[in-house]
Amino acid sequence: MSFADDPNSPADEFRFPCDACGADMRFSPGQGQLKCDHCGHVQALDSASPKRQAIRELDFRAALDARLPEAEIEETRISKCPNCAAEVAFDPKVHATECPFCATPVVADTGLSRHIKPRGVLPFGLTETAARKAMTEWLGSLWFAPNGLQDYARKGRAMQGIYVPYWTFDADTKTAYTGERGTVYYVTRTVMRDGKPTMVQEAKVRWNRAAGRVARFFDDVLVLASTSLPKRYTDALEPWDLAALEPYAPEYLAGFRAEAYSVELKDGYAEARAHMDRVIERDVRFDIGGDRQRIHNMDTTLGEVTFKHILLPVWLAAYKYRGKTYRFVVNGRTGQVQGERPYSAIKITIAVILGLIAAAAIGYVVAQNQ
Repeated sequence: MSFADDPNSPADEFRFPCDACGADMRFSPGQGQLKCDHCGHVQALDSASPKRQAIRELDFRAALDARLPEAEIEETRISKCPNCAAEVAFDPKVHATECPFCATPVVADTGLSRHIKPRGVLPFGLTETAARKAMTEWLGSLWFAPNGLQDYARKGRAMQGIYVPYWTFDADTKTAYTGERGTVYYVTRTVMRDGKPTMVQEAKVRWNRAAGRVARFFDDVLVLASTSLPKRYTDALEPWDLAALEPYAPEYLAGFRAEAYSVELKDGYAEARAHMDRVIERDVRFDIGGDRQRIHNMDTTLGEVTFKHILLPVWLAAYKYRGKTYRFVVNGRTGQVQGERPYSAIKITIAVILGLIAAAAIGYVVAQNQ
């Protein structure tokens, strides 16, 4: 997605003409520079500085109450895929293309959408060539994957670089709890076994009341703000090196697309809060101690909750093979690959037949030896 400085011109796209030939430059993963594919000229990013700036957090409550400064809001022109509902911006000169998430034909929309601007971006560090190599190796390692799909993926079109939207949340929490601490002890009793008295030990638990307080600061709880890809795939791309986040600058998006967030801030916070509650429960159990724990009540108060909208890099391939779409995603920093696992009915059938033959052969040899 192209994020315009002027909200009244949502169709405008950031372009970076080459100083040498005038062609559009793109961000080059790994080099951290803009590169012209036409003449090979490279130049540093305008936003680059020796000292990286801190990324400012935004107030969560102010955002819910629609009190964010207008400078934090943007209007963008996006198109919504009729199949997977992904919202992706297109070049203003492009009127029809395919959805990068599911390969469904999409016609460019003319509607406008108001969104919270991204505050940070994790630039691509992996080239398309390296991402494609990681994907084909991953496909090759899958048992029972159709050969045709592997060949199609190797010979198919280039993967697309997509910046996927995420929310991050910070919160300072203090929790008062009540519960019980269980201590395991053993008693010896006599039971009859095979008509003989036998001494056995039986475990019992002695419970004592427990109460206390725990505190934890949560930093950058990460929540996917997109519904266009299965969450189990994007979660499996973690961890992300969020320490390398850069303040948002349009140069990082040159030559790439970015998806608009479809998970609203309030819903993203609900998921983040569920994660926090699980961690707090673990802290409480540790604080109670003992061999067993019972938690009767947890009362958590949160300090100022802050958030930011960030963009993380994903190389994406969507292939239609025999009428079915297969999607593969690659972490644009680490090369971690996830995707929809295809199966070949022919390979499975052959494997079953070979297994039956092997079992019959083993049975025959055993029978002959007897």
